[in-house]
Amino acid sequence: MPIFYECDRCTACCRWPGQVRLRDGETTAIAAHLKLTEAEFIERFTRLDRHRTGLALTDQADGSCVFLDGADCRINPVKPQQCREFPNLWNFPNFQEVCQARPVALEEAEWRERIRSATGREAAPPLTS
Repeated sequence: MPIFYECDRCTACCRWPGQVRLRDGETTAIAAHLKLTEAEFIERFTRLDRHRTGLALTDQADGSCVFLDGADCRINPVKPQQCREFPNLWNFPNFQEVCQARPVALEEAEWRERIRSATGREAAPPLTS
């Protein structure tokens, strides 16, 4: 049975070092949510990603996401796809040591529905051993 991780919004993922890459259309959606022009949003809240192939969100001085406000995400309704997919469609070894998402074993059909609801896209369950 595939495992779905139910996010409890602990915001640990928002505090990890790294980068949140932006996909096509995400700058437009986030700018509209913040009531900014796309140019204003890009100037104030983005930088070139580390490979210089696209944009990434800037960080706060402590390395956390620029949109983390206490325990809340200021852009949660329009957060980037990369954020929506963690930890179910991508993660890293031992992420559970800091992430408080609750693992739930589900039948494949329910797992697919939860992934669709959480990420907005279709995905196949990971292979289980």
